[in-house]
Amino acid sequence: MQQFEIEPIIALNLGNFDVSFTNSTLFMVVTLVSIWIFMLGGMSGAKLVPGRWQAAVESVYEFVLGTLHQTVGAEGKKFVPLIFSLFMFILFANLLGLLPLGLIPGGHAFTVTSHLSVTAFLAVIAFGTVLAVGFARHGLHFFSLFVPHGVPWWMMPLIVPVEMVSFMIRPFSLALRLFVAMTAGHILVKVLGGFVVDMGSSGNALLAAGGVLPLALLVGISALEMLVCAIQAYVFALLTSVYLNDAVNLH
Repeated sequence: MQQFEIEPIIALNLGNFDVSFTNSTLFMVVTLVSIWIFMLGGMSGAKLVPGRWQAAVESVYEFVLGTLHQTVGAEGKKFVPLIFSLFMFILFANLLGLLPLGLIPGGHAFTVTSHLSVTAFLAVIAFGTVLAVGFARHGLHFFSLFVPHGVPWWMMPLIVPVEMVSFMIRPFSLALRLFVAMTAGHILVKVLGGFVVDMGSSGNALLAAGGVLPLALLVGISALEMLVCAIQAYVFALLTSVYLNDAVNLH
């Protein structure tokens, strides 16, 4: 589990608070810089007929815009900055955590989304926006979200609490889904990698030959992890869009 340990790079203390610059902070900065380079490279010198880089940036933007249009409707365009930022940060953070930096002596990649504190903060941003939009747009009428249409009045004492609990666990599900997916995937890759190294360096020809099987699994799981990185970013963005739809349209 050493790959998930937060280690200080520059030790700093502010009174009784530890504000050290850690490997987690470093990879967050690297994530933001990577996004900035990606966006700047595609947006600078934009042409009517886009090149590959510009087309990649525009494709991501249109993908997020299309997702919001399908879930929220015409008003979804207002939330493109939020959903785009969440999607890009999670996607890049997930992918950067898969870099084979272990090939460099003393180096290893760090996946910031494998820590619940990070995913919980992202979920709070998403859910806080939903609440702010809901109350700003509808006021106290926003509570009608917990009263489904067509439900008999005598079932309200049961249905309303269930709807409220279902609504309140949304940020927890957002945070846990991303955290569990990233953590479990990285542990599996580490375990398979350990099998490959141990069997290959055992000195036993039969065990060394048997190491081909976990190596093949490792390659397949690594490819699957790249897909999971993108899927988890999309799921987080999609669910946030669905929750925003509830706040905007009170479905």
